[in-house]
Amino acid sequence: MESELCIRMLKALADHTRWSIVRELLKETLTVNEISERVSASQYNVSKHLRILREAGIIETCKSGKSVNCRVIEEFRHRLSKSGRTLNLGCCSFHFDRVKPRSASARATF
Repeated sequence: MESELCIRMLKALADHTRWSIVRELLKETLTVNEISERVSASQYNVSKHLRILREAGIIETCKSGKSVNCRVIEEFRHRLSKSGRTLNLGCCSFHFDRVKPRSASARATF
């Protein structure tokens, strides 16, 4: 991984709210409103955090009618170990509790 990309990802993941958002999005695709409810933050603040995560190459968004669906991009998801407990960014690795997807039917598609 390019060092600039690694630095952007590390900066994005260094914030507790953004880390919580990524953990929720690793489970399933969510709308901005759903993320706001799950991380107990205003929609305005969640939108600011999502912009930072998108610019860091961690998530992508897709407008669907009046809603905006958010999900972790596949390249970032591939950096997870098979157990889902380790995230390897190339420059460093993170170890965390297992993240389990809710269900295949609960995931929105882009």
